[in-house]
Amino acid sequence: MSASKATTIEVENFTSPGSLRRVDAGKYAAMRQAILAILPATPPGLTVAEVQALVLAHLPEALFPGGAKAGWWVKCVQLDLEAKGIIAREKAPPVRLHKV
Repeated sequence: MSASKATTIEVENFTSPGSLRRVDAGKYAAMRQAILAILPATPPGLTVAEVQALVLAHLPEALFPGGAKAGWWVKCVQLDLEAKGIIAREKAPPVRLHKV
C-alpha cells in the first residue's frame, strides 16, 4: 500500500448513495471525534451552523490551524456519519443533527 493510501479513508455520502470518496484519515478522525463530542443524543439536535461553531474548540490546531477548512470537513463527516446511521437529521427544516 502506498503512503498516500495509508493516510486516507473512504467516506460515503448520505445524499448520494453509492458515492465514495477518499479523504485524509487524520482530519476525518479528528472531525468525527469533535462532531460526536458535541452532538446531543436526542432530537431536535443542533443546526449545521451550530455544529460548525461548536466543533472548533475540539479540533487539533495542527490539523485545522485557525479552524481552516473546518466547514468543509463538518459537511464531509456529517454526510458520512448519516450514511452509516451514526447520526440522523430531523425531517423538517432547518437541518438539525443528533446522534442515533
